[in-house]
Amino acid sequence: MNIKTDFETLKALATYSVNHLKENKMIDFNVARRIELIDAMATEFAVSFATDEDIKDQAIEEVEEKMGYDSLPDDITESEIYNHARKEIIKSFSGENIAGLYLVESLHQVAKRVCDFLLHSEFIDDVYGSDEDIANFIIQKIRTFNTKRA
Repeated sequence: MNIKTDFETLKALATYSVNHLKENKMIDFNVARRIELIDAMATEFAVSFATDEDIKDQAIEEVEEKMGYDSLPDDITESEIYNHARKEIIKSFSGENIAGLYLVESLHQVAKRVCDFLLHSEFIDDVYGSDEDIANFIIQKIRTFNTKRA
């Protein structure tokens, strides 16, 4: 079964990342603000990853632009033109797909973005380790992320 990804998937990735960073004593934060931290990190991940939901919305937008809103088929997602647009969008990503999330930028860039986020987030009290150590850790954790285990 193919699981469709959306913002909840990004929240699962954020939860997974926060848990591993905390377990490995790389970050410290007020547990009472954990949900806010996860939401903020998921929003940060939304810049780096496209979900199935994002791709669907983008493909529909492209079809609407090409055909005009008035001449759209009843079920646009079943149309040939929609499927073609969707495939082209997916092809435009670096090809890497992690648990149904499509990379908009390199994993290295994602890790750098997460490091910056951790260092500047109001929800993080302390960050331990060098930027390089944290970035490498984030890359490794993202690569092993799986929605079934999150």
